[in-house]
Amino acid sequence: MASTRPTGPEGPAGPPARTDQLFALQRRQRLMDQLRLHGAVRVRDLAQDLSVSELTIRRDIAALAERGLLTRVHGGATLPSALEQEPVRRRRLAMPAFTIGMVVPSLDFYWPHIVSGVRNAAAAHGVNVRLRGSSYDQAEDRRQIVRLTESGQVQGLLLAPSLEGPGMHEMIDWIGRLPVPVVFVERNTPDWTPTPHQLEWVRSDHATGLEMAVRHLHTLGHRNIGLVLSKGSPTSAHLAVGWHRACAELGLSAGFLIRESVALDVPGHRQIIGDILEGCRRSHITALIVHSDPDAISVVQYLTEQGIRVPDDLAIVSYDDEVAHLADPAITAVRPPKALVGRTAVEMMLARLLEGGRRPAQRALILPELMIRASSLPAAPHSMPAPTTLRREPA
Repeated sequence: MASTRPTGPEGPAGPPARTDQLFALQRRQRLMDQLRLHGAVRVRDLAQDLSVSELTIRRDIAALAERGLLTRVHGGATLPSALEQEPVRRRRLAMPAFTIGMVVPSLDFYWPHIVSGVRNAAAAHGVNVRLRGSSYDQAEDRRQIVRLTESGQVQGLLLAPSLEGPGMHEMIDWIGRLPVPVVFVERNTPDWTPTPHQLEWVRSDHATGLEMAVRHLHTLGHRNIGLVLSKGSPTSAHLAVGWHRACAELGLSAGFLIRESVALDVPGHRQIIGDILEGCRRSHITALIVHSDPDAISVVQYLTEQGIRVPDDLAIVSYDDEVAHLADPAITAVRPPKALVGRTAVEMMLARLLEGGRRPAQRALILPELMIRASSLPAAPHSMPAPTTLRREPA
């Protein structure tokens, strides 16, 4: 918006300049809040979140770097290690030194942000972390957990075990009887468990995150919305809950729900996407929510090749926001609070270790964020192009 404030020979009038200064302070405070929360920030994300230019964010980062509050890196900023050294030293004098073990099902997609949140929170409290990777397999989960507990070096465990299938209750019972306290991360137990103590957990509220996506599209005028859930993901069950809840409350049909993986490395993904889009045409779908980012990017790429415009012909929203911003067009995405989940897990564990059995069990759901980008716009008055208008694929 163009400025309307008066100017004179000596520049802008005093009060508006003071307002600009306050805006800059508020912006930089928000930047530092995000940095303390996540350990790192990206210029592009901050510019979108604060509705300012990337140049403005770079200037803010430069100003804060001059004061030693952050470290500039390519495309963003991180917390300097020196920033936490003195608070960590004081905290270490005030509390025992703990070592926490952590077992996660993967060390690549999704989980690095959670691990980063754990490590940043642990460093801030003078806590050591011993990380082990598993493979979405209960036997491997047990093996890694036993390795940590039998070492005698960990006082607590942050776990993300596989709880799918008939062995879930046995697995929960076994974990509940381990010799050290446990906090589940991105997993939840039944409301009551037959264990000596009720188990604690923290996870993203994926159901509400999916509802955010549905309500966003509904607000933009879409009334025929579809959902594609990734096969084999523990998150999918929560997303389905949010899907049915949102559709029921908004009076939408929940019938277009597909459980398929369509990422570029999935064999036959093009045929699967083609079948999904044919279903979209028959059902007059104008918007599609896709879990997760690799699947959504694969769908967008296929649509572009077929001459189907995003978002004019079909709006797309992804769930995960790991790489959704890299697509063309950039994909609107729900971003689970991964780093905050990791940080909260550490804080819950520390409270348990310091307060012991007198502390009531705690369970926490943390809301995701909706990152709005170019792939979702108000619904066009027409549905997807008929098959005869599609561009043929090269032989």
